[in-house]
Amino acid sequence: MTYVVFDIGGTKTRIATSTDLKNFVEVKSFKTPPTFKAGMQLFVETVDELTTDVTAFAGGIRGRLMEDKSGIENDGTLTKWAGESVVGYLQKKYGKVPVFLENDAAIAGVGEAVFGAGAGLDIVAYYTVSTGVGGVKIECGEIDQADIGFEPGHQILDIDRTILGDEITPTLENMISGTAVKQRFGVEAYEIPQTDVLWDDLAGYLGYGLRNTMLYWSPDAIVLGGSMIIGDPAIKIDAVRKATTLALDEFEPTPYIVEAKLGDEAGLWGGLALLARRL
Repeated sequence: MTYVVFDIGGTKTRIATSTDLKNFVEVKSFKTPPTFKAGMQLFVETVDELTTDVTAFAGGIRGRLMEDKSGIENDGTLTKWAGESVVGYLQKKYGKVPVFLENDAAIAGVGEAVFGAGAGLDIVAYYTVSTGVGGVKIECGEIDQADIGFEPGHQILDIDRTILGDEITPTLENMISGTAVKQRFGVEAYEIPQTDVLWDDLAGYLGYGLRNTMLYWSPDAIVLGGSMIIGDPAIKIDAVRKATTLALDEFEPTPYIVEAKLGDEAGLWGGLALLARRL
């Protein structure tokens, strides 16, 4: 039996095979094509290079999923993938094999909760801070039930608009993401030295966001990933812990806050975890 896991991102698509749902046999990646047809054709070509016998698929894709979780409803980057069925395409090619599709941040969170920084804990909140801000609540190795998914990056923080002004929606994402930093300061985040006070400011904003997450989800741990967290320069975990403690103001104990461990392969590990539970 060969299991195929994948992560379709705005920049790269990663595909891996496994025979035991514990390790990868091989991992391949390619630049994600802008159109659904070209993307899925290359996807299938890559799968066929890896295996001739597919037992099941599981993976993530960026964007908000359609209600039946067959593809994405919309996305600012994969605009020409919206409304198309990834699940239908794969089942037409490979027969009625099981195909499990989730949001990319959500399945990366599963990977970190089961195989990564949150392993062994029951309730894990996962944030990815990069070009945008996404996140998910994982309970006992599964994505928690939700009507429309999880969007912690869109929580409102700058209520009086003293930071972002009147023209920008005052969300956490618009305060700390790499895209937001570039829009506000005119340079890429990685061009700003670690010694710049901006990084402490970003940690402070994130601390207030994590306060909300702690009070809403009550997790055993909060795992932080993405280029704005694990890159260089980055929002430092120690600064985030300090900022979250200040934001909580002794209302609740500061949760266990830790860096993600699995890097770019978190979504692939999440696919293995989902298949192990759902098959």
